[in-house]
Amino acid sequence: MSGRRVLVTGATGYVGGRLAPRLVEAGHTVRVLARDPGRLRDAAWAGAVEIVRGDLEAPGDVQRVMAGIDVVYHLVHAMGAGGDFAKAELVQARHVAAAAKAAGVQRIVYLSGLHPEGEHLSKHLASRVAVGDVLLASGVPTIVLEAGIVIGSGSASFEMIRHLTDVLPYMPAPRWVRNFVQPIAVRDVLHYLVEAASVPGDVHGTFDIGGPDVLRYGQVMNGYAVEAGLPQRPIAPLPVLTPWLASQWVNLVTPVPRAIAIPLIGSLLHDCVVEERRIDAVIPPPEGGLTGYRKAVRLALARERSGDIESSWRSASAAGAPSDPLPSDPRWSGTTVFEDARERTTSASPAAVWAVVESIGGARGWYSVPLLWSLRGLADRLVGGVGLRRGRRDPDRLREGDTVDWWRVERIDRGRLLRLRAEMKVPGRAWIEFEVTPEGEGAHYRQRAIFLPSGLTGRLYWWSLVPAHHVIFEAMASRLVGVAEASERTARG
Repeated sequence: MSGRRVLVTGATGYVGGRLAPRLVEAGHTVRVLARDPGRLRDAAWAGAVEIVRGDLEAPGDVQRVMAGIDVVYHLVHAMGAGGDFAKAELVQARHVAAAAKAAGVQRIVYLSGLHPEGEHLSKHLASRVAVGDVLLASGVPTIVLEAGIVIGSGSASFEMIRHLTDVLPYMPAPRWVRNFVQPIAVRDVLHYLVEAASVPGDVHGTFDIGGPDVLRYGQVMNGYAVEAGLPQRPIAPLPVLTPWLASQWVNLVTPVPRAIAIPLIGSLLHDCVVEERRIDAVIPPPEGGLTGYRKAVRLALARERSGDIESSWRSASAAGAPSDPLPSDPRWSGTTVFEDARERTTSASPAAVWAVVESIGGARGWYSVPLLWSLRGLADRLVGGVGLRRGRRDPDRLREGDTVDWWRVERIDRGRLLRLRAEMKVPGRAWIEFEVTPEGEGAHYRQRAIFLPSGLTGRLYWWSLVPAHHVIFEAMASRLVGVAEASERTARG
């Protein structure tokens, strides 16, 4: 059953971005569907798969991409998306189910979440169950894998655990901190997903998957603390700390924005453990057995510390964030546009300046006024935005679709142009653009902050920030070029 023709939806996401290359390694021919193929352009495995532009909400796109496919992996989830995400997920699932049946697909595989039977579920978990039901009713043999919280470098669950434990010496927590969960390492999730492509055609149904450890959520936090070399954290369950209040707390303390924290916490309101092990008769555990929780944490920490993170929850766009690309300059005529432009000529080489540009943000900061930058980030978190804590996937290199704190890489022409689109909460649409060109024996550096306001509020927002922008962007241009010159002097000895 090897060498199958496989379609992956959600390849820009956390699990899909890791599954696609493993399917290639397993000998399958892989096609991925992406609304914006540019976000996969710099993926190490992009050249080994067929990338097709399309939208799951457009039936024609789904029918076209399904042609000639044997196995479909449906890995699109709208956690953190604005609007009625449950409705959107159902529409997408129905399009996938209908197109798969019409195209003669032999297998659908869907990744859902562990949940108790017969209890009222959070909107997030209920949506995953509903999507699974649509796919199971498609008439195509379907495997729905229901996983516990996924532990791996870059997973939202892991980062929520990590940052809460790192930051807080004492944890006031909701009552559900005593609930039982069954975490699973991302490597084990990928094992089950890859093997599902080769399962006999008569297998159809829902299967629980989880790691070997059943823990209270408080033990999950303190298990992380042990592996991170931190003291055990006292945890005090408080009956007044509702899921909504807890999500606000997570939003402020961790990089996980409120739009994602709410569904994550909603999935912890019940005991979420494996209730049956029928999966063992269909897909045996990985060689050497399932990964224990603390080993999964240890592996994730090693990846985080080395910066070797394959994929991250950060790949998902922030809820409500503008997604339209920057209009080209000629189209600005007749449109209100505010711009702050700074230029510098430097003795540093274009390569040296570009190295600083591409490594901006995250731990290295913004070469500006840290206090003002931090205050703006805090203000964004308070209104449910992403703030500064998302950081970067890689400290040195960027690719389209990557996050850089509250920005997302919209375009990168390596060595020449970097354009970041704002995902902060602003009354309009904002970008910052960096351009490096050769000039004489050095380089010319150009920096533009661009804002397309929405109504009067957007205009007042920009005008009120003009003095701060002058300080912030002037300092950024001067310091960034200065760092490039200093690094080149150091390299020359």
